[in-house]
Amino acid sequence: MKTIRIIIGATLVLLGIVLAILPGSILFLLAGLVVLSIDFPIARVWLKKCQSAMAIGARKLDRLMLKRRLRRY
Repeated sequence: MKTIRIIIGATLVLLGIVLAILPGSILFLLAGLVVLSIDFPIARVWLKKCQSAMAIGARKLDRLMLKRRLRRY
């Protein structure tokens, strides 16, 4: 069971990296890290880093969109 989780997690991480470079979804990367974090503590650390980076990016995007919307009025 552990080897299946590792294979699935590694595949999702690689797919997420490829789709992050190409137009696609980075959710595969997060899903792979979630699966790998069950067995590897370092994957949990990377998952937390990815989640915090995505939260920071979302806050910046929200501020940018709000500034654009306020400029129109």
